[in-house]
Amino acid sequence: MKDSIFTKIIKGEIPCYKVYEDDTVFAMLDIDPLSDGHVLVFPKKQVDLLWDLDQDVYNHLMDVAKLIAEKIQNKLNPLRVGMVVEGFGVPHAHIHLVPLYDKDVLQLHHGYPVRKDNFTDIASKINDL
Repeated sequence: MKDSIFTKIIKGEIPCYKVYEDDTVFAMLDIDPLSDGHVLVFPKKQVDLLWDLDQDVYNHLMDVAKLIAEKIQNKLNPLRVGMVVEGFGVPHAHIHLVPLYDKDVLQLHHGYPVRKDNFTDIASKINDL
């Protein structure tokens, strides 16, 4: 597997504005932020999908994300801190922690054409756990 940009950053091949590091997780400022204090939190082990992480790594990643979000909230004073996992930009699982200084920073409801007649079918597929 080719090293992701995050793996190269962890290895020190590319500079970053690191905000956290331990044996399992790394966090840094996003260099193309949605707002001041936008942080990326990711496991050191390169895994493409967040849901494919080992449960212990996943839990630790979420614990670290919570700690950083609390620090962002307390030190930068946004209205709240949003968390997004979309994963299209880099094939390395990561969480975006985005300080929301106003309600327009993250707009999740963007007019997706919903077919409400599909709700029952979709819910039954997801509910079949």
